[in-house]
Amino acid sequence: MTKADLVKIISENTGIIRKDVAVVVDALLYAIKDSMAKGNHIEIRGFGTFKLKTRKPRVGRNPKTDQKVPVPARTVPTFKFSREFKNAVVNVKTK
Repeated sequence: MTKADLVKIISENTGIIRKDVAVVVDALLYAIKDSMAKGNHIEIRGFGTFKLKTRKPRVGRNPKTDQKVPVPARTVPTFKFSREFKNAVVNVKTK
């Protein structure tokens, strides 16, 4: 599903025109990115939590030369689905 598909579904379900729905979806995504860029986490009950995690430094390996390469610590965004969300989709079959 793409963002355009999401906008279409929301528009059909709410009766709000697609242009307005697209503005709201874009604003939501921007707010999530902006908040996480400031170091905040976002919890949407019944859906999941966006958090930042710090990965420890480690020693990696260049697959071409087999040379060891230091990989510095870094912060990465993560998402954890809520238990309610997981339970809702656990019995859905994939194609």
